Amino acid sequence: MKHLLTLAPALIVALSLPVVADAKLSPAEAKMAAHVEANYEPSVALLQQLVDVNSGSMNFAGVEQVGRMMRAELEPLGFKVEWKPMAAANRAGHIFATHAGKPGTKRLLLIGHLDTVFEKDSPFQKFVRKGESGEGPGAGDDKGGMVVILMALKAMKAAGTLAGANIEIALTGDEEDAGDPIDVARADLIAAGKRADVALDFEGLVTENGRDMGSVARRSSNSWTLTATGKAGHSSGIFSSGAGDGAIYELARIVATFRKELPEPNLTFNVGLIAGGQSAAFDTDGVRATATGKSNIIPGIAIAKGDFRTLSEEQTARVKAKMTAIVAAHAPLTDAKIAFEAGGYPAMAPTDGNRAILTALNGVNADLGLPEMPPLDPLKRGAGDISFVANDVSGLAGLGPSSRGDHAPGETVDLNSMKRQAKRAAILMTRLSGQRR
Repeated sequence: MKHLLTLAPALIVALSLPVVADAKLSPAEAKMAAHVEANYEPSVALLQQLVDVNSGSMNFAGVEQVGRMMRAELEPLGFKVEWKPMAAANRAGHIFATHAGKPGTKRLLLIGHLDTVFEKDSPFQKFVRKGESGEGPGAGDDKGGMVVILMALKAMKAAGTLAGANIEIALTGDEEDAGDPIDVARADLIAAGKRADVALDFEGLVTENGRDMGSVARRSSNSWTLTATGKAGHSSGIFSSGAGDGAIYELARIVATFRKELPEPNLTFNVGLIAGGQSAAFDTDGVRATATGKSNIIPGIAIAKGDFRTLSEEQTARVKAKMTAIVAAHAPLTDAKIAFEAGGYPAMAPTDGNRAILTALNGVNADLGLPEMPPLDPLKRGAGDISFVANDVSGLAGLGPSSRGDHAPGETVDLNSMKRQAKRAAILMTRLSGQRR
């Protein structure tokens, strides 16, 4: 692991220094903050343009169009922009943009995504401004995050601090519905993580009781499918030595034992879909189930799908082993198998390197006159693309804007939070990019 703690002791010491309460912004930093304020309305206008282009993960043309819009913003800032087609993973593609700065200084990786959960057939399609709020598909997740990236970079350019910064930007086109195989869909992002010294994720800012929180961890997302089988027969013989417990009872035993024996800190697990009877099957997308049966027939098959989320890869391995052992303890005359699906999102564990970046951000907050950001409970944050680089580089998530109602019609971004986040990001990136590798 190329975490700051192990590979960059000088940097982690510098980032961990106590925040000086009366510290001031440098002239360049003050210029960045002023630039963000002065260019707020054009930034909101750009957000509207991005939101008004549908870029649901499976709307490949829309994702590509948003990619072209981002290219048009990044190239004038001095970035070399490349479109990475993802036909091999049945997705549109990704934007990767690089800015070459001063040799030997920290390399920053900025992460966002072009796609949204709202496909072309969604009734929720357009941006509507309501004062200092903006409602629209992806307004917060993650088109607002991409605008924050641009606001910060433009402020750095105006202040002269972008010229020396080594920055790579990864904007995936399938964060909301990752391509398959996922090792193809995320190969370029993982490679970028190996090149970087710091990763900054521009998905949404989480607030608690009006206070901005720092995300030093994101949990994994792992899916599973359970199939239980039993000896079909007349219901009058259920539980007998010749008939056994049947498939539905076996499946019920398993999920009930999950609920009893799996709980541990930072773990959640869910059964999302279940069916059983004489026959049972999932559709090809795994989101619908069909079953046949009668009340007087012992069911021969029962199936279930679910997920579980962990805070580390070690916890993922441990939970898989426990689930497998529970499944294997069969009831009489039954069998069961659990399959863990490939393509899950790994965990971003709360490392010392991640905490050091949050400490550095809190130094920025102090200089901006903003409250300190405490670390967010990882149970309150879902999986994200930064987790794919978390084994190779220390990072911080949640640098995008604050929003509410994400992933549902009515998704609304707090437009003012974009200014706050852009100032933080511009100053943090300037400070980090000036440090030696």
